[in-house]
Amino acid sequence: MINTKDFYDCLKKNNIDFFCGVPDSLLKDICAFITKNISKKNHVITANEGAAVALASGFYLATGKIPMVYMQNSGIGNAINPLLSLADKNVYKIPMLLLIGWRGEPGVKDEPQHITQGKLTLPLLKLMEIPYIIISNKSLDFNEKINSIVKQIRQTNVPHAIVIKKNTFEPFSLKDDACVEYKMTREDAIKIIIDSLDESDIVISTTGKTSRELFEYRKEKKQIHNRDFLTVGSMGHSSQIALAIANEKINNNIYCIDGDGSVIMHAGSLGIIGSNGKSNFKHIVVNNGAHDSVGGQPTIGYNVDFGKLASELGYKSYFSCSDSESLISKLKNLKSQKGPVLLEIKVRKGSRKDLGRPTRTPIENKLDFMKFLNTNE
Repeated sequence: MINTKDFYDCLKKNNIDFFCGVPDSLLKDICAFITKNISKKNHVITANEGAAVALASGFYLATGKIPMVYMQNSGIGNAINPLLSLADKNVYKIPMLLLIGWRGEPGVKDEPQHITQGKLTLPLLKLMEIPYIIISNKSLDFNEKINSIVKQIRQTNVPHAIVIKKNTFEPFSLKDDACVEYKMTREDAIKIIIDSLDESDIVISTTGKTSRELFEYRKEKKQIHNRDFLTVGSMGHSSQIALAIANEKINNNIYCIDGDGSVIMHAGSLGIIGSNGKSNFKHIVVNNGAHDSVGGQPTIGYNVDFGKLASELGYKSYFSCSDSESLISKLKNLKSQKGPVLLEIKVRKGSRKDLGRPTRTPIENKLDFMKFLNTNE
């Protein structure tokens, strides 16, 4: 495995000292090292990957220095627009180093939402004409590889990529210096939410551990999963899935269980919900101030006034809570309120180590869910 400090030191020797992006589980150790050791001025965790490319472009324009943008390969989709219409060699020719976690690498076991993205990662980079190298835990020559690719960037003035395989970096844990200790965990909150629902209520849950914890609790209660749509991929988009379902199934209450990082990633969707959402739309944002599913990197979640944001963007009402007693009370209010309505639940970050994953495939989940929707008009 590659030591995170050694990797960073190589970047620093190449005069790369500005970092931005969206955290990834394969990059969590190097991202944690950067978070711990780099000033906030020179390290920005962005709302989404496209914004990171734009931020990096601005940094280059202001300094003439090469920035680094990190992301999971699933985030390439968010980054394509600015990469091809801003940084591309036929437009502004803006150099940057992309660090991409290779989820779903062919031949490496991974979750269903990563399989196609993993298979297409290298062909997609080739199609975009972005030169790349691959680094793994066996890359003893990673210094030479980095030196070479940075040299190429300086010669061509265009984006290049380093694709990172699974288990490349040695562990580096990010310890919170000022951790906010709310009483509930996300899983505590999910259990209370599920216990409050009626038989006709429908749940759309965001990607990552939220959907995993929801699935586990249904399993613990020996309930079937047909009322839940688990958005195992597509970070930031569960609320729009929920919006369309709510507008079609007006006789059911639709609960979107979202996360702070997910909402922030595509915050404009809140305005679309405010303008188009029906009275049955119940938006729950579980805010732990972190990208918990990919290493616990901080978000700006605790600093966002979700109540003011929701009000300005057309939500009918807003509630907030941070303990179980208050959550039970707020959920009762949520039922009686005409939506779209938003409930923010502040929790501490972290999850249990033995948290499982859904044992039903996404296709099985989809078919069960659609059958429930079509038989509960």
